[in-house]
Amino acid sequence: MSKIIALVDGSDYSESVCHHVGWIAGRIGASVDLFHVLGRREASNGDLSGNLRLGARSKIMSDLAELDAQRAKLAQAQGRAILEDAKALIEGDGVKAVTPHLRIGDIVETVASQEQGVDLIVIGKRGEAADFAKMHLGSNLERIARAAKKPVFVANRAFKPIEKVLIAFDGGVSAMKAVDYVARDPLFAGLSCTVVTVGKPSGDAKRGLDDAKATLAAGGHQAEVMVIEGQPETALGDLVDAKGYDLLVMGAYGHSRIRSMIIGSTTTQMIRTCKVPVVLVK
Repeated sequence: MSKIIALVDGSDYSESVCHHVGWIAGRIGASVDLFHVLGRREASNGDLSGNLRLGARSKIMSDLAELDAQRAKLAQAQGRAILEDAKALIEGDGVKAVTPHLRIGDIVETVASQEQGVDLIVIGKRGEAADFAKMHLGSNLERIARAAKKPVFVANRAFKPIEKVLIAFDGGVSAMKAVDYVARDPLFAGLSCTVVTVGKPSGDAKRGLDDAKATLAAGGHQAEVMVIEGQPETALGDLVDAKGYDLLVMGAYGHSRIRSMIIGSTTTQMIRTCKVPVVLVK
């Protein structure tokens, strides 16, 4: 049976994550492992009372230690509540095999330890601490996108059933893997697919697109192909908006400017500005 890892943190994006997971699991017949991960500091109930030996301060330190323990208990209770709500949302979308997990530690280490046998990792574009005004992405998204070996589905803020898929293609190895993923995975069965290269029309671009189209055809997709000019970080977003695509699929690494756009020192302009979910394929 296929399996999905879904990560929820109680942010505005968590509901969207749950509905996207419900949609995905329903299409591929997957079970869902639902994770909420507390950082070690959030879950700590360490005793601070021994840090200072002065009698005048011992009561204060004892109170601080007790407060720390209470905060840790509240964080864990909040985590369990987030998981219960998320589980109910996914089950409400018709998925019955949903297993919640509350973990303490590093989120990337948690995903890495659970990744074997998983088909897809789903995470929200932004987390609880994101600055919406500056369009900051969740820091965990970038870390997981760098480290994950499996495809990562980045959910946008509002769920919408997916019908039209745009595949960004730069001729690189990971771009071909993205095309192959769409061609083979039942998640994309019956969906409209378009493959796009950003750049100037050329023989190499045409050959690459022809190869991508043939791969998709072998998987049962009659895909359209196109070349558009412009800057990838703006041209792709504009195309998504203009043509009403519901999902963007990209290789997580490539040999062109799309590489620096997808995984950079921060996060990418494309994922920040694109209003639809993005799938990153290694």
